[in-house]
Amino acid sequence: MKVHGGLYLITDQKLIPRERFAETVEAAVRGGASILQLREKDTPHDEVIVLGKKLLGITRRYGIPLIINDSPELAAEIGADGVHLGEGDAGISHARSVLGEGAIIGVSCYGKMERGLEALAWGADYVAFGTPYNTPTKPGRTPTPFEVLREAAARIKGIPVFAIGGITAENAEDVLDTGVSGIAVITSVFGAADPEKAVRELCLIAEKYAKAGDGDR
Repeated sequence: MKVHGGLYLITDQKLIPRERFAETVEAAVRGGASILQLREKDTPHDEVIVLGKKLLGITRRYGIPLIINDSPELAAEIGADGVHLGEGDAGISHARSVLGEGAIIGVSCYGKMERGLEALAWGADYVAFGTPYNTPTKPGRTPTPFEVLREAAARIKGIPVFAIGGITAENAEDVLDTGVSGIAVITSVFGAADPEKAVRELCLIAEKYAKAGDGDR
């Protein structure tokens, strides 16, 4: 599978009741997300495997990639489409050796342009910059200036550039105006009363910008 722009959906165990995990995530995916990441920082390994396999069934039905946060080995065990790497995680070359050439490898760049350019050079399939706004997922983190998002969108060509952090339906257009390929969200969907409706609203905004920028990447 190939990653495009659009709406990148990321799970959060604090926001999704375990007894309704798969049901809630499927409702959000049904709303039109283009990619899904399972992000379970503090969940036991065996439980993550179970959750991952459930989500893999959902993403296969809807034809979108499933990405696992942090661990290429965990992604391989689940049979996911790829892995998302942050600072302190395995490098891109190691992830490729574990998952294969066809795997999707994404990289968190925070507000660091050098990290984004390095990820591009090493063959990342997408990069993510943020946070543009304060977010409960990353408390205390200084927001990434919009100038960094604009520079990333201008300099990192050939792969999608996502913005992540505090993005809502109210501010998504301001973020997409920087030229990034898409937006990644957690709280604005899984903290909403109706995740499917929240995704549909965000997708309408993202799709408008995707159509305007087709062919730029």
